[in-house]
Amino acid sequence: MHEYLDFVVSNPLPFAVLVFILAMIGWTEFSRMTSGVKHLSASEVVQLMNRDDAVILDVRDDAEVREGMIGKSKHIPLSALGQRLAELDKHREKTVIAYCRSGNRSSQACRMLRKAGFQRVVNLRGGMLAWRDANLPVRKR
Repeated sequence: MHEYLDFVVSNPLPFAVLVFILAMIGWTEFSRMTSGVKHLSASEVVQLMNRDDAVILDVRDDAEVREGMIGKSKHIPLSALGQRLAELDKHREKTVIAYCRSGNRSSQACRMLRKAGFQRVVNLRGGMLAWRDANLPVRKR
């Protein structure tokens, strides 16, 4: 045990960086678990779409949407979601499945939707990349 303390005392900066990184990982995981947003795989999203009357929300930019969309997605770019939330008001009681290219922007969109009062919010983990990797159908706009 004494050698560990010697290491920490003789290397305070690397140890502080390690503690900071571990704290950030812990905070990120804690936030994800307590956000009220489900993060589902592509196959789990397909199952949800088949059994639930879900709204699919594409939060990618216009250029990305031209490459293809999932089913009958409603396209609202993340940058405009705050101003266009009223377009989703009639779907408040439904499950909203959000996706983007990789799952990061849609995770932000899900947090926005939760703050706006949407109760059933799902993020497509891995986004459109995961959807395509699973060889699931994509429609052109």
